[in-house]
Amino acid sequence: MTSEQQTRRAAPTLMVFPFPVPGDHVRLAYRELHIAINGTEEEKKALGNHGLLPRPWEPATCLDPELRHDLWEWLEDVVIWLNREYTWDVSGLIPSCWPLHPHLVHEVAVLADQRRRAGLAMTSDALEEWHRYCLPAFTDRMRTRLRAHCDDEHKSWPAKPRHNEHLADASRQRRENTFAHDIDALPVNRRAREQQPAAPAGPPRLGLVDLDTGEIHDDDELGAQPRTRTEKGPRE
Repeated sequence: MTSEQQTRRAAPTLMVFPFPVPGDHVRLAYRELHIAINGTEEEKKALGNHGLLPRPWEPATCLDPELRHDLWEWLEDVVIWLNREYTWDVSGLIPSCWPLHPHLVHEVAVLADQRRRAGLAMTSDALEEWHRYCLPAFTDRMRTRLRAHCDDEHKSWPAKPRHNEHLADASRQRRENTFAHDIDALPVNRRAREQQPAAPAGPPRLGLVDLDTGEIHDDDELGAQPRTRTEKGPRE
């Protein structure tokens, strides 16, 4: 039996699989965003503050637990789909530990959103852009950042010691001093310093102590005449 005959007799399988559909809560988030842009004034007002609407391409904005769960499930399906449909060489695979890499979480969320939008378009232009720019750029960045660290199993963060050094008190204080110096150098602050009254010239003013009474006399009180001292104390 030839390989062609074996292929014909094998169980039928799809040549390509459809892009994963997000869960109900993620779809609701996208619907609210659509209304915020294209809805009536009444519908837009009913959404409240549009700046607080969750955006699935920015997971940190998805604070509802059910929405967050749906988002992670969808992104996991997208990663599986990408690895099957678009990856031939092992170096291009998104690693199974992708949720342990914040940079991949951010990028996968955007990549999934861009692919979803391209699939909803009425022409193939957006999908061509995704094929030409989004996906290759993501793959290149992933290879650059991961290198071979997680080829076999997840490795701990190589940059963690350097990051901890960045957070150390001495390093933080050095940066805060630099920020303060920059603010002091602003033209408005320089002008304010130049307009401050100059300090009085001459040596510091000293008060005189009456040795009999212990009373302290300031120069303003005693006048500007020179004073001499005797055994009984100051006299004019």
